[in-house]
Amino acid sequence: MPFWSVVLVATTAAHAAFQLTVSAVVYPALVRVGPDRFAAAHDEHSRRIVRLVALVYGAALTGAVGAVVTAPTSPAAWLAALATGAAMLVTAVRAAPLHGRLGRSGPEADLLLALVRADRLRTVAALAAAVAALVHALAA
Repeated sequence: MPFWSVVLVATTAAHAAFQLTVSAVVYPALVRVGPDRFAAAHDEHSRRIVRLVALVYGAALTGAVGAVVTAPTSPAAWLAALATGAAMLVTAVRAAPLHGRLGRSGPEADLLLALVRADRLRTVAALAAAVAALVHALAA
């Protein structure tokens, strides 16, 4: 199996696992924090997760670019790259601004709901990327 196919599968799987963990564990815990402790919990979450986001997104981006550059005619590689990009785009234009607003306003229900919805989009995109990466690797 080509090197970049393996990298694409590994990085999209890691990204999907990360997103599933955020969706199933991290955000539900954050939503349940009481208003009196929310600011501290949200600040700690933001500080801790930023390094992990940079690592996971950097790896996913590297895998996607490597696969597309080395297999430019693979629709599955392109789909994996586009789905990875979609997850990152949702983070940049929706989730990150919502976190900023939550950091300023506190645990407003509408903002938390919007954040959870944005996270679901990211998770679906990350899972789609992982499936596409596997299809690409099996076809390579």
